[in-house]
Amino acid sequence: MSPGLDPYDADRPLLMRCACGQHASAAEHGQAEAAIGTLKARSESEDFIASANAFIEAALVKALFPQDEVRRRFLRAVGRSTAMAAIGSVLPMASLQAMAQDKVALEKKDLKIGFIPITCATPLIMAHPLGFYSKQGLNVEVVKTAGWALIRDKMLNKEYDATHFLSPMPLAISMGAGSNPVPMRVATIQNTNGQAITLANKHKDQRDPKQWKGFKFAVPFEYSMHNFLLRYYVAEAGLDPDRDIQIRVVPPPEMVANLRAGNIDGYLGPDPFNQRAVYEEIGFIHLLTKDLWNGHPCCAFGTSAEFIQKNPNTFAALFRAVMTSAAMAREPKNRELIAKVIAPQAYLNQPETVLAQVLTGRFADGLGKVQSVPDRADFDPMPWQSMAVWILTQMKRWGYVKGDVNYKQLAEQVFLLTDAKKTMESLDMKPPAGAYPKFTVMGKVFDPEKPDAYVSSFAIKRA
Repeated sequence: MSPGLDPYDADRPLLMRCACGQHASAAEHGQAEAAIGTLKARSESEDFIASANAFIEAALVKALFPQDEVRRRFLRAVGRSTAMAAIGSVLPMASLQAMAQDKVALEKKDLKIGFIPITCATPLIMAHPLGFYSKQGLNVEVVKTAGWALIRDKMLNKEYDATHFLSPMPLAISMGAGSNPVPMRVATIQNTNGQAITLANKHKDQRDPKQWKGFKFAVPFEYSMHNFLLRYYVAEAGLDPDRDIQIRVVPPPEMVANLRAGNIDGYLGPDPFNQRAVYEEIGFIHLLTKDLWNGHPCCAFGTSAEFIQKNPNTFAALFRAVMTSAAMAREPKNRELIAKVIAPQAYLNQPETVLAQVLTGRFADGLGKVQSVPDRADFDPMPWQSMAVWILTQMKRWGYVKGDVNYKQLAEQVFLLTDAKKTMESLDMKPPAGAYPKFTVMGKVFDPEKPDAYVSSFAIKRA
């Protein structure tokens, strides 16, 4: 008899889905359990543990020393032990590696973490069934949440201890843009790339954005990379995003239904809902956002400054669990198994084939082609502070913030990277300026040292 289906058990309801209630069938339950078992085994191998530890430590070092020559000069000058002590203070806690060895006392073990059911949240979600939180001594409940405004409100009300954020949200909340100002912090970027512009099938002959005047588009939230990238894209085509098109906020799970109903012409949204529109045969993928800015941030994992201050050891444990999960998610060989793990109702509630196409980068585009783009979605966790500066320039450009903006101060307060400067100064070492690499958006180089000039350079803007 199939597991979960026993019509002669008086103590159990007869359900035509699996006994745990998270899968559509007992077979799907078995596949997910097998995938979890395989990934757990991989996560417990000596090779993965060593590589994950190195990944976490390297992430911190890379953040502190974006220029490798500066890193090497520092190491030659002070030696390995002194350097490790300095780097161990990058985050407001003892060395993550040492904490993992010593099993320090956690201030708070029972935590609630919010997430929106999109692939961007993969590291945060999969850390739950794979046991990465419990390995750090944490009892974490990951809570599926309906929309970003609710995520913000639950963080402000302290109903969630930490959460899946859109990368611009902690900056906006910290500044008081759209809410009361409360200092928030970004611990890691959850994903890079992983978004797309999806259009309704009726627009297959209108691929030039110059033809989109009067179109109605959806984005998941005002303070989102989706909104800022859509605005950037149409403005480069000569359209004013506030006058020539309509942009409305629609929660990601409702985007496909709105496209089907004809309420919108398209959306710049998170996956899996771009691929889901193709799966439902109602839309096509116009372009991947990696084609606008390869390596751009989308979502982040973060919490409040107050939580970190009160619970530094707990925060360190959370950080390590999510970073370990990101290390696993980055490996291409794990992607198909991860799709099975996060597909169930409790997490994304999506067809496994849709998630597999997103995560592996081999996908149908709705235009009759199967594309192979391995980095369609990636999980590079580095919260480069130049990313924060770019986000702030777009908030300034479109009038979401008024007056002068102290770009670097905000970036360094919210995107946690360089609290080691004082330690380095005490060693008579000149600390690096921070993690401010340049990058290119639609062919235009962004210099984080000149944010106001960047804002002024655009013909279409509100500032």
